[in-house]
Amino acid sequence: MNDVAIESDAQKLNKAIRNGDNTMLIKDEEIVRILTTRSKLHLEAVFKCYYDDFGKDIEEDLSEESGLKDTIYCLCAPPACFSKILDSAMKANVSKNEKEALTQVIVTQTDVDMKDITEEYNKQYGTPLAKKIEDVALGNYKDFLVTLVQRALAKGSE
Repeated sequence: MNDVAIESDAQKLNKAIRNGDNTMLIKDEEIVRILTTRSKLHLEAVFKCYYDDFGKDIEEDLSEESGLKDTIYCLCAPPACFSKILDSAMKANVSKNEKEALTQVIVTQTDVDMKDITEEYNKQYGTPLAKKIEDVALGNYKDFLVTLVQRALAKGSE
């Protein structure tokens, strides 16, 4: 990896965060360019460099309202992020969009990292993901989601 590019990206992120509206950072062209054109390994190095240069994690410089904070969390720890999204989606009285996140995460991550997500979910919430889905979903929808999760687990253990 290119140390100069890593340092440059860390500096650019810090400058954008310091000078920008924290709630609009996700639309900052420089930030979007860095987050969408760099590899995961490069971004991990950038976030480490950010910490080394500025004495705190990039997430600490972002407000809770910042969509960028969630984006970086998901880039750095996808299983933990998706576990959190899944848990929120299965709570009582959630919005339609939050409920849809359950389907979106499971369908899009089944062939990617569902095994890691289910392990993280169990670790974070003390219950197997498939069991939680069985407790909150109904009928064919429940069967569909549980089947996808179980198939991903079986595939991951091959």
